[in-house]
Amino acid sequence: MAKYLVIVESPAKVKTIKKFLGANYEVLASNGHVRDMPKSQLGFDAENNYEPKYITIRGKGDILAKLRKEVKKADKIYLATDPDREGEAISWHLYIALKLEEKKVYRITFNEITKNAVKESLKNPREIDMSLVDAQQARRMLDRMVGYRISPLLWAKIKRGLSAGRVQSVALRIICDREDEINAFIPEEYWTLDAALKIKGEKKPLMAKYHGMGDKKAEIHSKADMDKILKELEQAEFAVAEIKKGERVKKAPLPFITSTLQQEASKALNFSTQKTMRLAQQLYEGVELKGQGTVGIITYLRTDSTRVSDEAVAASKEYITNNYGAEYAADVTAEKKKEQKIQDAHEAIRPTDISNTPANLKESLSRDQFRLYQLIWKRFTASRMTPAKYETTSVKIDAKGHRFTVSASKLDFDGFMSVYKETDDEKAESNTLLKEITKDTKLTLESFDSRQHFTQPPSHYTEASLVRALEELGIGRPSTYAPTITTIMARRYVVKEDKNLYVSELGEVVNSMMKDAFPTIVDVNFTANLEALLDKVEDGAVSWKTVVANFYPDLDEAVKKAEKELDEVEIADEVSDELCDVCGRNMVIKYGPHGKFLACPGFPECRSTKPYFEKIGVTCPKCGKEVVIRKTKKGRKYYGCEAIPDCDFMVWQKPSKEKCERCGGIMLVKGSKLVCADEQCGYVKKIEESQKAAQ
Repeated sequence: MAKYLVIVESPAKVKTIKKFLGANYEVLASNGHVRDMPKSQLGFDAENNYEPKYITIRGKGDILAKLRKEVKKADKIYLATDPDREGEAISWHLYIALKLEEKKVYRITFNEITKNAVKESLKNPREIDMSLVDAQQARRMLDRMVGYRISPLLWAKIKRGLSAGRVQSVALRIICDREDEINAFIPEEYWTLDAALKIKGEKKPLMAKYHGMGDKKAEIHSKADMDKILKELEQAEFAVAEIKKGERVKKAPLPFITSTLQQEASKALNFSTQKTMRLAQQLYEGVELKGQGTVGIITYLRTDSTRVSDEAVAASKEYITNNYGAEYAADVTAEKKKEQKIQDAHEAIRPTDISNTPANLKESLSRDQFRLYQLIWKRFTASRMTPAKYETTSVKIDAKGHRFTVSASKLDFDGFMSVYKETDDEKAESNTLLKEITKDTKLTLESFDSRQHFTQPPSHYTEASLVRALEELGIGRPSTYAPTITTIMARRYVVKEDKNLYVSELGEVVNSMMKDAFPTIVDVNFTANLEALLDKVEDGAVSWKTVVANFYPDLDEAVKKAEKELDEVEIADEVSDELCDVCGRNMVIKYGPHGKFLACPGFPECRSTKPYFEKIGVTCPKCGKEVVIRKTKKGRKYYGCEAIPDCDFMVWQKPSKEKCERCGGIMLVKGSKLVCADEQCGYVKKIEESQKAAQ
């Protein structure tokens, strides 16, 4: 009897797939990659056409031995690793490591681990796609070039244990650039004016927003502007000038891709990108369902495609028609058009069987698995449904030439919203439809509500918004978003507080060095173009060695230049005024994993250390002691009184020695300007060149 061997990546898939196949099939796992370039060296020969050197990964010898034993027994071998570049490369490495040249070897892929998908893949085997393998090899080598050549420079200049990366260094720069924007942001004052208008017979007043003069929109920038408008509106009669009724259609969302799943899971479930991918992997590889055994309940989780298979489209239409009604089932759903090809051979992330509702599977899943599956199921189901429809009413109200407006909407048909609402939609306030109002409706002014506001700086990145930024800029790929964010947090370049990502002092130092010594590596456009080139390698349009050969010489030159300049700089410990409590010597400033600290120069005889607080030459406005640079427990920098916790003064931006000329309060340095810390004061002063050095 014929014997077939199926090799997958993950042991978790073995049990699921074995159940679908007969006794003739043996299913084993490679536990990921079995070969890689050696850790102790760069791993390729630049003098020999960049030929990579591969060795068996330590610890994989027993696995390969077991696989070789089964290979000898097998008539056919099916390589069933993941359906992406990485999976293709693992299949190729298995082919080489197991010496399968003389065997009947087939490559099979499936986007979902279900009986039909697995059996269908066995009917449609193919050869290993070397273009995919080459794209992965090129990516791996480019990443190694950056990491292995630049990281030692970071060790020499800053401290050991740091790392640079082709994608992580750009991600760090994006966060640092946003931090610079926030720090340089100067709030601008603006005002809003609402009019509460009484309609006869109605208990609640109609709230109208100020628009401007006639159809021309006007901004209110100051209290003086507001007072002028209110003066002109004294004794004014309010009258309905125009009423427009219409319909607004809200389209169904697209099904999830990797980046949108990570973003929505972060916003709706407060999951980190790493946690989302770990749970999604479990749902994809298979969970034990009551009455069904071990089944993969979602499709492949690393994808940039919104495509949905014909079978899934037909099944979803039938399910929605039977459970919600024919009017809820959409005929087609638009797919997101992408300019570049990115793992588009996949489908969107969806349930493998729409009839496996979250309620039906709840008892079989952990709490977090259930929450993520429910999110995926609802999003996919909604994507196959008809749009929601709103009845809208827009009213223009005039008073002495001034225009106020009222907009309202009423949900007319819920469509996909009967199943799913995005987090942002749920947070948005719903407008109540106006009661019947005509041009003859009498309006009486009850009161004005004038409010002062200040423009807000850009938001700090969250994991969700950083993933969106990386995707929009074309940096990284679905498989890299989570590990990139995890790495920059693990290296303490970035800290996370209340979902927001903040640059640590260490991150600022590393980013500054990378921008100075390797501006191309941290250039957003350069990195995006490199990703596009890797896509062309995948398509077979560009040779992978051409990409590598064009990249390495410039990097090599930049590293050698930086090494030379670094050798000229003596990085000596800075001596402080603080005396060691143990031996009385002047303590020196050292760098540790969490930034600067004070240490006794007598180490190892004297091991005394103290926290280091850098003085900025500004006195505390509350108690008169020194303001120093401090850090939160997670490493975010701020400016606070040296007497904390006895004094509670702290600000996020650097305080200036100058006092506010208007209110006498503290001024903050924001880019090229000084801004009063009191927003109500709002005083701004440009920093003169002579002052910049002093700040």
